[in-house]
Amino acid sequence: MGLFFKSTRAALLALTALAATSAIAKDAGDITVAVVPKVAVPFFDDCNTGAQEAADALGVNYQWVVPQNTQGSTQVKIIEDLMARQVDGIAISVNEPKSVEGIINQAVEAGIAVLTFDSDSANSNRSMYIGTINAEAGVTMGKSMGEALGGKGKVAIVTGQLGASNLNERIDGVKKALAEYPDIELVAIEGTEDDLARAVSVTEALLRANPDLSGIFGVSQVGGPAVAKVLAQREFNDRADALKVFAFDDLPDTIKGVNEGYIDGIMVQRPVTMGRLAVEHLVAQIQGEETDPQDFDTGVTVVSKDNLDSYTK
Repeated sequence: MGLFFKSTRAALLALTALAATSAIAKDAGDITVAVVPKVAVPFFDDCNTGAQEAADALGVNYQWVVPQNTQGSTQVKIIEDLMARQVDGIAISVNEPKSVEGIINQAVEAGIAVLTFDSDSANSNRSMYIGTINAEAGVTMGKSMGEALGGKGKVAIVTGQLGASNLNERIDGVKKALAEYPDIELVAIEGTEDDLARAVSVTEALLRANPDLSGIFGVSQVGGPAVAKVLAQREFNDRADALKVFAFDDLPDTIKGVNEGYIDGIMVQRPVTMGRLAVEHLVAQIQGEETDPQDFDTGVTVVSKDNLDSYTK
């Protein structure tokens, strides 16, 4: 049994070495990389822009594959299809970390370079994560709210897909920050599946159920625009001055919300950078130039009316 194990391991090592040699020898024009976002929303359009620019600069073939929904099984099928098409590398923003672990591991075992961006599957065999360190961004968001409220009040969180690891890490960071403010009470965490219409309905329900609500965190990209749309309604407009709102991502409707006074601050990520780095690192790994990849924090900037015209991604 031990001899069999050793011979099998030796064979695997030989195959790995052969794959690495082939990867190094592969011309850029023969390399195909695929980038898979969570769903079709503007944030990922920016990721696509950065990824496409990197692919063009490196001369590799590029595929942008958008899931039709946020179910983990949908991303599993996409990766299965990409494996069947024999792509060389896959970058994925994960909807449900656990559901894709097995298929990511299968892709890696098949010799495909796989990394995650924006949202991780940390227990899979992906090579690295590129994006916001979301727990730290959540802490920054929570502290911003705590200061804005003067340390007291009731707050709620409007999130996106409830199983998304990046959003849950942000929520954990918010909770960690709020622990320093004993007079701030978190009264609700509501999911929206990253659907704007649903987020509007959720926000309306929150405000009706909590007439004394002091703050709302929009931890996914639909949160800020949804709250702004609700506060612009006649029913809720008189609460706009009293309600503190902090959101993620500088989408046009979110920026409009800041300009109109409905949103106090935005945690701005760097999606173009995420997309660009995802493709650059995939290609480096495929060609054998990057053998010890490390997670990469692309960071956030807190944007308010004060720096709305001067921040950079």
